[in-house]
Amino acid sequence: MINPVLALGGSAQASQTLAEIGALLLGLGVIAFIAARLNFSVVPMYLVVGLAVGQGGFGLVNLSSDFLAIGAQIGAILLLLLLGLEYSAPDLAKAFKDRKSAGIFDIATNFVPGALLALAFGWGPLAAFVVGGIAYVSSSGIASQLLRETGWRKSELSKRVVAILVFEDLALAPYLPLLTSLVLGLSAAAGLVSVSVALIITGLVLIISYRGNTKWSRILNPDVPSGLLLTVFGSALLAAGVADLAGFSGAVAAFLVGLLLTGEVANTVRGRLGSLRDLFAAIFFLFFGLATNFADLIAVLPAVLLFVAIGVAGKFAVGWWIAKDMVDKLSWVRAGAFLTPRGEFSMVIAALAAPAVLSVNLQALTLSYVTLTAVIGSIALRFLRSGFDK
Repeated sequence: MINPVLALGGSAQASQTLAEIGALLLGLGVIAFIAARLNFSVVPMYLVVGLAVGQGGFGLVNLSSDFLAIGAQIGAILLLLLLGLEYSAPDLAKAFKDRKSAGIFDIATNFVPGALLALAFGWGPLAAFVVGGIAYVSSSGIASQLLRETGWRKSELSKRVVAILVFEDLALAPYLPLLTSLVLGLSAAAGLVSVSVALIITGLVLIISYRGNTKWSRILNPDVPSGLLLTVFGSALLAAGVADLAGFSGAVAAFLVGLLLTGEVANTVRGRLGSLRDLFAAIFFLFFGLATNFADLIAVLPAVLLFVAIGVAGKFAVGWWIAKDMVDKLSWVRAGAFLTPRGEFSMVIAALAAPAVLSVNLQALTLSYVTLTAVIGSIALRFLRSGFDK
């Protein structure tokens, strides 16, 4: 039985842990202010801080692994939930129709080279499938932030970049369940069943969302924000937990929950959950840094530099593809810079597959890859900033 007195004033160890958590969150807040001041993505800063203060760095923080793991998992769920709330099925259908060729070109220039390079290093087929996904998917969060900060959010270039981001996010729907089945070591038949069920569920959700079903809006009253927040957040956590138990991707389940909500309900939830997402997303990025040893980064650095060079070239190639018909000759460079940063979804893939991929340290590889690509994309846009038409 929980003693409420202990909840208010616990043991010295609990008090120390509470103080460490508070100091850590305070530090992350200061870093966020600094990043905003510099017009720089905060994600690589969170990763570097986690690496520096964790046991693989200076060992300044020794928080409960359960607390950090659950916080990081909630962060990943909220990232996908809010992503689903950003889009509707008509948006996804339009993006797929308008940029289908560009989406396929994106797979050919990013997923395929990443997978082939992993095979060339001798890491095995599973690692190749994982690394291909890590190299393929751009960071929707970082790209959206950069579009907003540079003043291109409402431009034609922004629409084309967002269409690629939507295509990539939609591609995660079959990719993550397939990855889950491979990580769990399911048989070919079981894996096929898992992916088929995932595709059927995804298709049903898309159909419901596409038809603009208003039943959810009538049940979920946006005029009761506290009830709406608890209902949607609880539904996302429940769906993710059940999905994980069933061998389906919890992240995709949260994405589908968000996709079901449209109109005023979606707008209200976005406003209410945005800050909560930022909090737990920060813990997610921090957890990734804390779980990585600096020595492991040195070991994978040569491979990372090669992956980064190919990954940056691949995204700039996609930028050229989607902007080659635009009047501004630098549009393709800007599009490539917006698409270059990898982030939250690359780390979700790495966190999911790390226990099964032993041929390479996925956490160290992904942390380095995400940090370098985010820095390169941000610096490239700052270099081009003076030429932007706002």
